[in-house]
Amino acid sequence: MTDGNRRTLYRVLERQDIYDGMVRVMAAAERGNPDEGDRECLYGVVNGLVELAGSHGFSGNIWHSYLAYELASHENAFSMACEVRGKVPGSINAFACHDFGIFKQMFDYPPERIDEAFHTDLMRIVADYDGSGENSKIFNSRIRDRIEALSVHLAAAGSPQEYLDIVTGFYKDCGVGRLGLHKAFRIEGKGAGARIGPIPNIAHIYLKDLVGYERQKAKLTANTEAFVEGRSANNCLLYGDSGTGKSSSIKALMNEYYDRGLRMIEVYKHQLEELPFIIAQIKDRNYKFILLMDDLSFEDFEIEYKYLKAIIEGGLEKRPDNVLIYATSNRRHLIREKYSDKRELQDDLHVNDTVQEKLSLVSRFGIQIYYGKPDKKEFQEIVRQLAKRHRIDMPEEKLLAEANVWELNHGGLSGRTAEQFVTHLRSVGI
Repeated sequence: MTDGNRRTLYRVLERQDIYDGMVRVMAAAERGNPDEGDRECLYGVVNGLVELAGSHGFSGNIWHSYLAYELASHENAFSMACEVRGKVPGSINAFACHDFGIFKQMFDYPPERIDEAFHTDLMRIVADYDGSGENSKIFNSRIRDRIEALSVHLAAAGSPQEYLDIVTGFYKDCGVGRLGLHKAFRIEGKGAGARIGPIPNIAHIYLKDLVGYERQKAKLTANTEAFVEGRSANNCLLYGDSGTGKSSSIKALMNEYYDRGLRMIEVYKHQLEELPFIIAQIKDRNYKFILLMDDLSFEDFEIEYKYLKAIIEGGLEKRPDNVLIYATSNRRHLIREKYSDKRELQDDLHVNDTVQEKLSLVSRFGIQIYYGKPDKKEFQEIVRQLAKRHRIDMPEEKLLAEANVWELNHGGLSGRTAEQFVTHLRSVGI
């Protein structure tokens, strides 16, 4: 068997210990005389595969799923070139084929040969692993299924060239690494150590699921369409009353445009100092990133907004073309304003300068979209649509009467109140 570590592009794998252990196990099986160290290595490999299957939700041949996972996750010159463009020309394909030839040997090695040499049935179980059926802690089911499908296709491939075609197609359709496989991310760590980590479980909401606010959604969609198509687009601020769908409208975009390369990073205001480090990591990738700042507002004593102003525009380094900022707020001007800011008599000599400093942040959002509370008629229409969507069996007159009572006791007229009302009806079995 060829040395499984002589790879050119796919050098260091995420779980290199599993791969190296299996190389040793296969070599021992070929010799036919595994020693105690080889046996310990086999147990370690199986343990690693089972742990990976548990955390990522893999079933079936979990050794093949592991190999497919490594190929799907590995960011290198070849995979990153293919992630948006698909098949790329040049000599790099020869290096990729070289590595795929090694991966093919690892895929094709008969598991029963290991069991015979080690007098176990461990690899038989690995090759037909029945998972617990629990949700993955790392991936959602969509990503897990794609990686398992990739493993099946690679196991059936007859040559490294077929591997090249299959893997290239996967990178084109699904992307590579964390950024390619996941839709949404959060910031982890501080300062130069800040990085983005995936959010595996997200709400699968689409714009069509949001009742009403058609003009607002159209404006938001037009700007986002321009962004993903590489045309000029603006930062967006969605402001207005609470419970009107501002956050849901933005979150729906990552489901609408994921397949076209849109990714979303959740940012809290205490993390604004970390943004330059995050932007440096994503600015050269072939994806479009929306930095989501939900429920953004600042008290007059908070100065974090100055970092945001510099990031949007004003710093020496321009914001990358593949990054936009979308924010939601109940305040149009984001920074709390007081009547004392406008009084003639106060310590600040230049009153107008103080006011303009606070207003200058919102002016840096090129698009500002207002989400107001629905009136009674609009609220009732939202209730009708949600009730119909969830097959609520109740006469319309009674439905609307109960909805009116509910909103009086649960926060007033809003889309959120309507959704909570329908959720209540579902919870009591109506």
